[in-house]
Parts: sequence; structure tokens; C-alpha cells
Amino acid sequence: MTASQIRRLSLLLVSALALGLAATSARAEQVSREQDIVNLRLGQRILVDDGSCAAGQIKEVSGTKMTGNGILRAQKCVPRLGPNR
Repeated sequence: MTASQIRRLSLLLVSALALGLAATSARAEQVSREQDIVNLRLGQRILVDDGSCAAGQIKEVSGTKMTGNGILRAQKCVPRLGPNR
């Protein structure tokens, strides 16, 4: 292999790794109780299937703002996408 082929292969592998990491971090986690959420990060979104939202919707808890006491949580009902887990 030549040096240019090795560089191309390295760039391809790094690109594939970055794409894989981006795909897994974009996916929202789902729990059945809001008490199961620990260590919520800024910008993280977690779906909570506790039955508190209307039919066809699910509660989304997200870390919205950094405060002196930690991450401020926001809750809202969003449309349920995909099959029920």
C-alpha cells in the first residue's frame, strides 16, 4: 500500500466512526418512569412512557439549562413515533 492509499483508508475509517457516534447519540432513550432518569445531560432528551400524556403522545424530558444546582429539566408531550416498546 502506498502512503496515499493509507491516508484515504484512515480518512474513511475516521469518517465511518464519526458517523456511527453521531447516529447513536441522536437516538432518544426511553424509560417507563421519570424517577429512572439519572445524570441528565444538557441537551439530552429522554422519552418517558408513564401514561401521563394523551393517546398517541409520549412525555419528553430534556436538559435545557445549566443552573447552580445542576441541569434544569423541561417536560412536554410529543407525538409518539414508531411502535410502542
